[in-house]
Amino acid sequence: MPIIQSVDRALQILDLFDDDETELKITDISERLHLHKSTVHSLLKTLEKHQYIEQAGESGRYALGMKLFERGNHVIRSRDLRSAAQDSLYELSRAVRQTVHLVIQDGHEGVYIDKVEQPSAVVFYSRVGRRVPLHCSGVGKALIAFCPDDEIDALLEDYVFTRRTERTITSSSAFRKEIQNVREQGYAEDKEENEPGVRCAAVPIRDHTGRVTAAISMSTLTMRTDEDTMGGCIEKLKETAMDVSRKLGYGY
Repeated sequence: MPIIQSVDRALQILDLFDDDETELKITDISERLHLHKSTVHSLLKTLEKHQYIEQAGESGRYALGMKLFERGNHVIRSRDLRSAAQDSLYELSRAVRQTVHLVIQDGHEGVYIDKVEQPSAVVFYSRVGRRVPLHCSGVGKALIAFCPDDEIDALLEDYVFTRRTERTITSSSAFRKEIQNVREQGYAEDKEENEPGVRCAAVPIRDHTGRVTAAISMSTLTMRTDEDTMGGCIEKLKETAMDVSRKLGYGY
């Protein structure tokens, strides 16, 4: 596969920064990468726009931006979560005999970071790395329902309620009402709101501070699961979520 030169150069710029070189001038970068200053300036402005690079005060020097810190934390958190949740996910999947997922939030979406399937499971559409909208998925609702109100307000300011099925929530007011329901019952559901014929239930996972850091979910076909069966699965989801939360230090 061909290398995209501009991307390669941008990554080389990021790699120049370390503990000894926390700030660099355009001339420093230009000399070390043997690139024209105008090329370096364009690359830096692009990285700055996306917050991967920032200018350090009035010195004219550049430093690594907070976006790298945010993304790095996502990676660390994901690895810790997967390790803490792995055994519990397998036990849950065997107990409910369905596909189960571990999901974290990234902006306006949830990201699958782990999943476990059973041979008898009927839902296989998900995959690790797949993204899912917050407003029409059980995991999305579980991830944000327990956030402080000001964070939810900020999230919904520019949120686009894309319709995925006839059952999708498409307004901020309806979504806020749904969030309140999730808070009251302690779990979230997606009843064919994201995928026709697919029903999901999700429960939040909390870290040592009590903040929701992830969610686990179970997916099944609506036509194959009655309310009593779903209720039993939700109770097992709650037990598993609490087990994983305790492994992350919640409640101590």
